[in-house]
Amino acid sequence: MSVIEPKITQKFHDTFMENNKQKALQRGVIKNGITASAQNQSAEVNNVPVFSVDITTGTVANQKQSGRCWMFAALNTFRHKMINSFKLKDFELSQNYTFFWDKYEKSNYFYENIIATADQKLDSRKVSFLLATPQQDGGQWDMIVSIFQKYGVVPKTAMPESSNSSNSRDLNNYLNKKLRKDATTLRELVISGKTSEEIQAAKETMLGEIYNFLAISLGTPPETFDFEYRDEEKNYHLDQNLTPQSFYEKYVGVDLDNYVSVINAPTADKPYNQTYTVEMLGNVVGGKEVKYINVDMTTFKKLAVAQLEQGESVWFGCDVGQSSTRDSGIMSLDAYDMNDLFDIDFTMTKAQRLDFGESLMTHAMVLTGVDLINGESTKWKVENSWGEKVGDKGFFVMSDAWMDEYTYQIVVRKELLAPELQEAWKQEPTVLAPWDPMGALA
Repeated sequence: MSVIEPKITQKFHDTFMENNKQKALQRGVIKNGITASAQNQSAEVNNVPVFSVDITTGTVANQKQSGRCWMFAALNTFRHKMINSFKLKDFELSQNYTFFWDKYEKSNYFYENIIATADQKLDSRKVSFLLATPQQDGGQWDMIVSIFQKYGVVPKTAMPESSNSSNSRDLNNYLNKKLRKDATTLRELVISGKTSEEIQAAKETMLGEIYNFLAISLGTPPETFDFEYRDEEKNYHLDQNLTPQSFYEKYVGVDLDNYVSVINAPTADKPYNQTYTVEMLGNVVGGKEVKYINVDMTTFKKLAVAQLEQGESVWFGCDVGQSSTRDSGIMSLDAYDMNDLFDIDFTMTKAQRLDFGESLMTHAMVLTGVDLINGESTKWKVENSWGEKVGDKGFFVMSDAWMDEYTYQIVVRKELLAPELQEAWKQEPTVLAPWDPMGALA
């Protein structure tokens, strides 16, 4: 290995001090910070929040200090349908209800993976991967489908937010402590040769403790409830003795098996028009398998446009922290000009960013509009879940070029796929490693 010689550092110092432009930039960046100094106002000028296709939605929800964006985004797609069908105003489905069952199921999913890998060494990559984060708030589309199909949904009035759903740090901290502790017991039981019945009995005791922990922290999920509301025309409605499943069937009524996850991952290991899944990625044991079909970006965007043109919003996953402004809600490649600020070329291809750990899916939101010029998309309307104080009352504008580079997943109706893609969807998926970037949780 080559050491840094002092004379090399001195040369860099002298060259910097002789450059008045860099010293001027230094003063501005030290005072204002990197992103503020590099922010490009033209990005706002080029991304005016006006769209040729624009779906009516309600007030933007707020996930607060939690990582439930994937959950909020999915529930928001249902909420849009309900608002229009039942003339509701400022209506939300309970994110706390789905949060409870996701934590409960993720705990069991972790236990089962610990049992399945008990024959591997603690420092094996798979066991280390499991123990690094036993569970977290994030998830993917097929995971929330598993929760909806097993537990249904309820209105927010039936199970309101709690302190620990709105700010989940302590809950995650102590839940992961328990899961790691239980992992020591489960591995010992397997290694010592206990029967499957004995191991499952021990796991059941652990799950009982998890249920109690979650009930104390989040509240008890309702088994039955009444749905009472006034519509926008001030008409009163009361529907009594509903279950979460009957509420879903009556008020949401979406057949989730008709939807597919479409990704754009232009890496050499994932040929287009093939299906993929990720090992050890899920939440509900026996639930819906995480499955994607990988397509080129032109196809990807045409599918999103087709669903929007039919009046239906689109769940999508992206790397929201890349070249986006939180205050003005602009997602654009020219939101910041870091190359000019530092005179460094930060450019990488989408495939390079995925392969070298520079980008992956970090956040899920909803496409609620698109601006089409001569049939081609130019910018997209995005419903976020960070409340109304960011962007345009909570809505963001995403440039078409930004979508190309940093959007990785959309969920669309299967019927929108071309016939050859519908056939490709029937393939058995290639299994990706647990740490593959396509296994990232939004």
